[in-house]
Amino acid sequence: MTLKTEADSPHVHGYHSHVYFDTDTLDQARRLCEEAAQRFDLRMGRVHERPVGPHPDWSCQLAYRPELLNQVLPWLAIHRQGLVIFTHPVTGNDLRDHRDHAIWMGAVRPLKLSQFEDRQDPVEESF
Repeated sequence: MTLKTEADSPHVHGYHSHVYFDTDTLDQARRLCEEAAQRFDLRMGRVHERPVGPHPDWSCQLAYRPELLNQVLPWLAIHRQGLVIFTHPVTGNDLRDHRDHAIWMGAVRPLKLSQFEDRQDPVEESF
C-alpha cells in the first residue's frame, strides 16, 4: 500500500461533527451541542428531529475550522456520554468525506451515500 503525499491529499477546509440522538436522548444531545458552541468557536446547526441528508438518525451538526479538530474531537469523546458522533472533513468531495474519511465515536451507522457523486466541488461554507 502506498501512502498519499501531502501534494496528493485534498485540502481540508473544515470539519463537521454530527451528534446523533433519538427521543430519549434529545435533551442530552441539545445540551452537548450548545455547550460545544459556547466552549469553542464553531457553528451549531439546527437540531433535526428527523433523519436529514445521508444521516440515518436525528442529528445536530457542529461545523468548525481544521485547527479546532484537536480541541473539539477529544472534548466530544469525553462528554458524549454514549451518544454516537460522526465526524468528517470538508474537502469538497462529499462522497469521499462521508465514506472514506469518517471518524466514528460509538456505533457506526449506515449512511445513505447514494445522494453523493464522487466529484470535487468548490467549498462554499465558511467556518
